[in-house]
Amino acid sequence: MPAFGCRSMIGPLRRVLVKHPRDAFRDAGLIESQWRDLNFTAAPDLARAEAEHDRFVALLRESGAETLFLPADDRTGLDSLYVHDPVLVGPRGAIVFRMGKPQRRGEAAAAREFLERAGVPVVGVIAGEGSVEGGDVAWLAERVIAVGEGYRTNGEGVRQLREVLADSLEEVVTVPLPHWNGPRECLHLMSLLSPVDRDLLVVYPRLLPVVFLRWLRDRGFELVEVPDEEFETMAANVFAVGPRRCLAVAGNPRTRALLERAGVEVFTFEGKEICLKGTGGPTCLTRPILRG
Repeated sequence: MPAFGCRSMIGPLRRVLVKHPRDAFRDAGLIESQWRDLNFTAAPDLARAEAEHDRFVALLRESGAETLFLPADDRTGLDSLYVHDPVLVGPRGAIVFRMGKPQRRGEAAAAREFLERAGVPVVGVIAGEGSVEGGDVAWLAERVIAVGEGYRTNGEGVRQLREVLADSLEEVVTVPLPHWNGPRECLHLMSLLSPVDRDLLVVYPRLLPVVFLRWLRDRGFELVEVPDEEFETMAANVFAVGPRRCLAVAGNPRTRALLERAGVEVFTFEGKEICLKGTGGPTCLTRPILRG
């Protein structure tokens, strides 16, 4: 089996990177000094966060994935729990991002060093005035990605990403993101959209551009629409471990019922400490390294 390679968000998960709360949050002092500045809704409880994450990792392993743990690093803070954002692993290797949130910029170097030790070569770096965060990048087909452009990912970052992935892609769809509640509470594209099969997406359509929704429907995607009352509890952010098999934060029964009606197997975990307080869902907690 190869050590790396992804060109989908729904292929069977073989190898995945995560970071345990004990290594991201580290101690009560760090939590107290950072949670407000990083715009967590409340200070996470470390013991409960560890228990929630252990359950999440157990689900990843039950799906058949090898799970790698990003270690503690003084260059990173609480947000480093969300390993999806500083780097993308594509078919040829890793692309290291320059993150739009200044407090998170140390995460990219830490992720890069670990992935290189794990046998994943770096094939590109977003630099200069460009910024990209992983939560804004979604594979919609083997040679098609959507990239959200907003407060964390800018036009120059999209241009550089398109250039690095040029030999792997036929189309890059840029999706303008809404202001919503401003830059501190900015939305990633993956806050609004999650692939669960090659022709099935979970979406929150109220915050997606009409032109993009039309593009999705024209391409034959079936859309599972998240109800308003479940949007802020991360219902639109689910993580596929294989086609029509996904992990989701517990507490969104209407979205779960819609997914199951569409033939999706849904595995849930409690995410109050590791998802809701930091507004990062199960996709944010992972960086896929290899999908089958």
